[in-house]
Amino acid sequence: METLVLSSAYQPMSHVSWQKAIGMWFAGKVEILEIYENRTIRTVDEIFHIPSIVRFVGNVIKKFEFNKAGKFSRDNVYYRDNKECQYCFKKLSRYNFTLDHVIPVSQGGRRTWENIVTCCHKCNQKKGSKTPKQVGMVLKHKPVKPLLILKDNKLSFNLCDIPDAWKDYLP
Repeated sequence: METLVLSSAYQPMSHVSWQKAIGMWFAGKVEILEIYENRTIRTVDEIFHIPSIVRFVGNVIKKFEFNKAGKFSRDNVYYRDNKECQYCFKKLSRYNFTLDHVIPVSQGGRRTWENIVTCCHKCNQKKGSKTPKQVGMVLKHKPVKPLLILKDNKLSFNLCDIPDAWKDYLP
């Protein structure tokens, strides 16, 4: 479950996990604007609603252009995976990485958001046509279809997958 992060001027900046959003709220960095109804977390003595939208408190302002992209592409996978090899966590150049099928095509894997990750050449060769588990490798993040993609100061999003509460804050 994701939380939309707005600047202090109510401009969309990014999205983070709800856990990170709660941490920023406890640290006093953000205020909670919207919550997910019927979604809560419990501590020993309190119940908290999971935030849907938070806003930075203070002077954090960053503008983004919006583009209705979010389609599956080599570049979008690269940006979704934070420009890192998903096996060894090495930073990758935009022109020197490979795409890896987590479940290889030879084992029924498909070319989808949920099965493709960015990978360095060395890790791709090591993994070959096996699953990460078969070769003792671990993914940094489980690949998912992104809600938002930050690319060259452009935040792209898939309108079908965005919570209704977010739509009031997106152009």
